[in-house]
Amino acid sequence: MKKTHDLTHPRKPRSILSFFLRMMCLFAVTFLGGCSEMVLFDPKGPVGETERFVILTAFALMLIVVIPVFIMAYWFSRKYRATNTKAPYDPKWSYSGKIEFVIWVIPAIIVTCLGILTWNTTFRLDPYKPLDSAVKPITIEVVSLDWKWLFIYPEENIAVVSEVVFPADTPLNFRLTSDTVMTSFFIPQLGSQIYAMAGMTSRLHLLANEPGTYAGQNQQFSGFGYANMTFKAIATSPEHFAAWVQEVKKSPKKLDPARYRELVKPTTGYPVTYFSSSTPDLFNSIIATYHDSSHEDSGAMDGRHGSMPNTHSQQGD
Repeated sequence: MKKTHDLTHPRKPRSILSFFLRMMCLFAVTFLGGCSEMVLFDPKGPVGETERFVILTAFALMLIVVIPVFIMAYWFSRKYRATNTKAPYDPKWSYSGKIEFVIWVIPAIIVTCLGILTWNTTFRLDPYKPLDSAVKPITIEVVSLDWKWLFIYPEENIAVVSEVVFPADTPLNFRLTSDTVMTSFFIPQLGSQIYAMAGMTSRLHLLANEPGTYAGQNQQFSGFGYANMTFKAIATSPEHFAAWVQEVKKSPKKLDPARYRELVKPTTGYPVTYFSSSTPDLFNSIIATYHDSSHEDSGAMDGRHGSMPNTHSQQGD
């Protein structure tokens, strides 16, 4: 007699663990395929390393809830399917103290741990807080323009567009403002993005652990040329940095008021440009233009405590 399949009993369900591993592999291929571009998880400084730790720790803590949910979603649908006559049936069931305990206490513990972690690291990574180091920091003034970045080195009396160079293992003291709309300054591998706002000063302290070229970008939509508002952050040795400063000083271009008026005009894809000198106190002068003349000290206004700047006509908004 020809053998036939017994359709009254379904086949044995697959192993839950096997199914889960298959799904994890699928998710890994889908979501981690572009990991080579995930520079946020390849930090090159102490701030970036701490931020990566916080992100991964928070992700792991949340998986404590997420993974069991996926497992139970599959397990329940298999065990309590209509064709499984061996599954218990209890239509009057409505409460379980054990289940209530698990679904409330475990999330509460996770949220508490995340809160403590976030609280501690937020204050420890305060962008206004200088980094502990025996090396003297370098001050770099950053001006956001349409659609380019201007970097002024007040101690070296030079300025550069679309490129910032600094020695590795040296604290960086950034002072930032904008001569256009609000933008966001971010070097992912070094950590901590911060806003640059017209008429106000923001501060950011970073450090690169090793030489390298890192991508810098604007994270705040700021008009037509937003996508091209990028720059190179180059960490090098102290000797190479000193040589680079001397190379910039040889440039025939000087960042005087006339040249600056040309620079602020909206342009995209602006090339790296060196200026052998800069107008004294240009950074504070840019800030002062957004305030009444009666506020003579407004150039030193700190973006964390100062009032909002007066309305200013901004190109490229």
